[in-house]
Amino acid sequence: MGRQTVAAERTRAGNAAGPAGAPRVRRWVRDNGLAVTMFGAFLLFLALQSLFGWQTHNEELVQAGVRAQSYLGYLGTGHFAEAVFENWESEFLQMGAYVLLTVYLVQRGSAESRPEPDEDRPGDDPARAKSNSPWPVRAGGLVLALYRNSLSIALFLLFGASFVLHLLGGTAEYNEKQALETGAPPVTAWEFLGSSDFWFQSMQNWQSEFLAVGTLIVLSVFLRQHGSPESKPVNTPQHETGG
Repeated sequence: MGRQTVAAERTRAGNAAGPAGAPRVRRWVRDNGLAVTMFGAFLLFLALQSLFGWQTHNEELVQAGVRAQSYLGYLGTGHFAEAVFENWESEFLQMGAYVLLTVYLVQRGSAESRPEPDEDRPGDDPARAKSNSPWPVRAGGLVLALYRNSLSIALFLLFGASFVLHLLGGTAEYNEKQALETGAPPVTAWEFLGSSDFWFQSMQNWQSEFLAVGTLIVLSVFLRQHGSPESKPVNTPQHETGG
C-alpha cells in the first residue's frame, strides 16, 4: 500500500510538471528573462517603427506624385535604414564609451562608478584564475589581452558597423529626396559624410544618449530603486560609490 501511494504521488507530480521539457523551458526563461524581455521589446518596436515609417514614406511619395511602395519594398529603402542605424549608432557609441570611461573615471556616490579606480578587482587578476574561469583567462597572452577588453571592443565594432550602415542608408535617402524634390544628381557616400545633414542626424542622437547616461549616473547618487543592480541598496549612504 505504501509503494502504491508513493507511485501515485510521483505520477501526480509528473502530470503537474507537464511534458519533460517544460521545467527546462521555464528555467531557461527565468534565467534569461531580462534579455528575452529586452530583445522582445526591441523586435516589437522595430516592427512598429517599420510600419509607421512605411506609411509616412508612402505619404511623402504620393504627395510627390510617385506610386506608393509595398511594405517589403520599403524595408530595403534608405528611409528605413537611415532611421534604424542612426539610432543604433548612437546607442553603441554611448555604451562603448560608458564601459571604457568607467575604467578610468569615477563619480563619487554613484552606483554606476567603481569605488577604487586605481586598483583592479580581485576577480580581474589573471593570477587568481580558477579551473572554471573562461578559457581565454587560462590561455593568457594576446588572447587574454583581447578578452580583458572584449566588451568595449565589441561595442565599438557594433558602433562602427552601425555608423557605416547609417551613412549608406542616409546617402540613399538623401539621393531619393533630391531626385523627387529638385532632380539634382546623386551624391556619393563620401560626399554625404561631409554634409551637415549627416552630422546633424548623428549629433541629435549622440547628445541624447550621453544626457541619459549622465542623468542616471548623477541620480543614482541620491535616488534608489529597490532590488535593482543599477541602484545602491536603500540603506547605503549617498556618498558611498557603487561596486
